[in-house]
Amino acid sequence: MSLLTIAAILLALTGLFAWINQRFFKLPVTIGLMILALSNALGLLVLEQIEPRWVEPVEQMMMSIDFDRTLMHGMLGYLLFAGALHVDMAKLRNQRAIVLLLATVGVLLTAVLVGGATWFVTQLFNLHVPFVFCLAFGALIAPTDPIAVLAILKKVGAPRSIEIKLAGESLFNDGVAVVLFVGLLRIAGIGGPAAAARAAQHDLAEEIIHHAEGVLKLFLVEVGGGLLLGLALGGLLVALLARIDDYKTEVLLTLAGVTAGYELCTTFHLSGPLAMVIAGLFIGNRGRMAALSEESARRLDDFWELIDEILNSVLFVLIGLEVLIITLEPSYLIVGALVIPLVLLGRLATVAGLTWLLKRTQEFSPGATRLLAWAGLRGGVSVALALSLKGKLPPEMSAVGDLLVTMTYVVVCFSIIVQGLTIGPLVKKLGLAGLPPSMPPSMPPAPVAPPPPGH
Repeated sequence: MSLLTIAAILLALTGLFAWINQRFFKLPVTIGLMILALSNALGLLVLEQIEPRWVEPVEQMMMSIDFDRTLMHGMLGYLLFAGALHVDMAKLRNQRAIVLLLATVGVLLTAVLVGGATWFVTQLFNLHVPFVFCLAFGALIAPTDPIAVLAILKKVGAPRSIEIKLAGESLFNDGVAVVLFVGLLRIAGIGGPAAAARAAQHDLAEEIIHHAEGVLKLFLVEVGGGLLLGLALGGLLVALLARIDDYKTEVLLTLAGVTAGYELCTTFHLSGPLAMVIAGLFIGNRGRMAALSEESARRLDDFWELIDEILNSVLFVLIGLEVLIITLEPSYLIVGALVIPLVLLGRLATVAGLTWLLKRTQEFSPGATRLLAWAGLRGGVSVALALSLKGKLPPEMSAVGDLLVTMTYVVVCFSIIVQGLTIGPLVKKLGLAGLPPSMPPSMPPAPVAPPPPGH
C-alpha cells in the first residue's frame, strides 16, 4: 500500500469521524476522534473472529505505518512549533519556575516513582521486566499532552495561569523525556548484547556508572544543542520576515524553517522538540512585535492553527487504530490497568511536591495542584516511544517490548478518555470555573453599589 493511499485512508477516516462527532456527540474533537477510532478498531477485532479476511487489509495497513517515525520525525516538530507560536512569553515568564521544574525535575521524579512502582507490579505477575526498562516506561509515560484539555479549560473559564502552566510544561517536557528515555536505553545496553545481558540481570548500578559520562554528554548535547539551534533558527526567520511584507512568503518561510530545522536536529542528534519550541516562542513573540504586520500575524496564526488541528486529528485517529496491532494478552491488560493509579499517584506526588516548594514565592489557586495532576494527559509521544522499543530490543526480550507497549496504550487510553472527559466537571467542583483571569478563586466578588435615590 503506497504512502499516498495510506494518507488518503487516514484523512478520509479522520474527516468522517470528525463529522460524526460534531453531528451526534459534540465531544472535544481529539477525544471524540480517538473514541470513534478505538470503537471501530475494537469492532474490527470482533469481526476478525468471524471473518479474518475482511480485517487483514486494515491490520496490514497499520503494521506498515511506523508510528514512531511518523510522529517523532514527522508530525511532532510542526505540532510543537504551532503550540509555541501562540504562547505569550510574558505570561509564560511569570510561570517559569513551575514550568521549568515540571518539565525537568518533574519528568525525572515521575520516571523514578512510576518506574519503581511498575517494577513491583510486574514482579507480582512474574513478568520479570528488568528495572531499567521499568524506568524507561516511567520516562516515556512522563510527558503530558494538553491538546484536548486546553480547549476544555477555556470553555469552562478556568484560570489562565493553569492553562499557561499546562501548555508550558507540555512544550518542554517532550524533549526532556525523549532524552531521558534514550539515555535509559543506552544504560540498558540497547544495541550491545553484552550490556543488554548485564541489564537483564539487574546490574543497574554498574550500568549507570559505566554509561554515566555518555548519558550526561547525550543530555548536554541534545538539550543544549537543541536550545541553541532553536534560538538560531528563530533569529534567522525573524530577520528574514522583517525584510518582507507578504504573508504567503512568510508562511512558506516558517514552514520551510520548521521542516529543515527539525531535519538538522535529527542529522546532528540534537533535540528537535526543544528546538521547535524555542523557534516557535521566538517567532510568536519577538517576530510578532518586530517582523510581522497585523495581517501577516493573523494569517500566520490561522495557518499554523489549521496545521495543528489537522495533524492532531489524524494523530488521535492513529492512536485509536493502533489497538489493532497491540498484543492484547489478558495479563498485560491487567498490569496496564494496575499501572494507571500508579501513574496518577506519581503525577500527583510530583506536582504536589514541586508546588509546595514554590508556594513561598509563587501564588497557586486553591485546587491548582489537583487540577494540574489530573489534567496531565498522556498522548502520542508516549505511544511512539513505547512502539520504538519493538524494533530495538533483541528477540529474547520481545515479550518485554510487547508488555510495555500494551501498558502504555492502556494508560494513554484511560488518560485521554476518562481524564479528558472529566476535566470540565473537576474544574467546576474545585470552584475554578468562570473566573476572570486576574481574580483568584478565594477573592469574593466586589460589592454592588446601591442604586441612586429615586431609581
